[in-house]
Amino acid sequence: MAVEFVKYHGLGNDFILIDNRHQPEPVWQPEQAMRWCDRNRGIGADGVIFALPAQRDTDYTMRIFNADGSEPEMCGNGIRCLARFLDALESAEGHPPTLPHAYRIHTLGGTITPELQPDGQVKVDMGVPKLLAQDIPTTLVAREQKVIDQMLRVAGQTWEVTGVNIGNPHCVTFVEDVAELPLVTLGPQFEYHPAFPQRVNTEFIQIIGPKHLKMRVWERGAGATLACGTGACAALVAAALTGRCDRTATVELPGGPLQIEWSANNRIYMTGPAERVFQGQVEA
Repeated sequence: MAVEFVKYHGLGNDFILIDNRHQPEPVWQPEQAMRWCDRNRGIGADGVIFALPAQRDTDYTMRIFNADGSEPEMCGNGIRCLARFLDALESAEGHPPTLPHAYRIHTLGGTITPELQPDGQVKVDMGVPKLLAQDIPTTLVAREQKVIDQMLRVAGQTWEVTGVNIGNPHCVTFVEDVAELPLVTLGPQFEYHPAFPQRVNTEFIQIIGPKHLKMRVWERGAGATLACGTGACAALVAAALTGRCDRTATVELPGGPLQIEWSANNRIYMTGPAERVFQGQVEA
């Protein structure tokens, strides 16, 4: 069966997008997603995103498989790409939305609302960050406690880490120079650390100033990526919680910057680009 796809990227974090609105389950299994994410033998991507029918009071449902076949709760860069993909689908069907236009998307991490902006950016209401150990989840502290600057032993050294759930689990730590970090060596040791029973995304953050963070990320199930939207949100929350930055800042990733705001109503807002790369058809 031939499957049509469109490839998008958000700051270099790239995804295969599939119109799956005709049925409630993804047309591909995780093994197929792994095959087509392969950068040498497939299309090449960090993950595959399926636009599925709405659930409850939402407009659409998002499912995503990582390049390793695992299924995360949601993806920040990916949901910006999904919003642009849905806009293109609706426009092709003769129903172009008037901008700004928001979609309510059901994800395994809750309902997320990306809003298409007139300038081409996508602003996403990422919801309220969860900070308790039971919500991340982690065994670093008691279930009902927050995980802020806790000690974690990885790769023969002790790191101060802060745990944040932005629809998926994050471990944030601060370093002097992210450029010097041996990410490929450290990343898997954080991801599979026994203190994180569901594995974890890890952000290494350099403080440039109170409104400017620099970040490298190791994503659960995808490895080193050029950008991570939920990770940028987690980074700002962790930095603000520990007095290292303001509640609004630019997070500079290898693929480019994201604007992150932790508002007075406790919700996180992420603003950044999502760009179409190409479209095609493959035999599933």
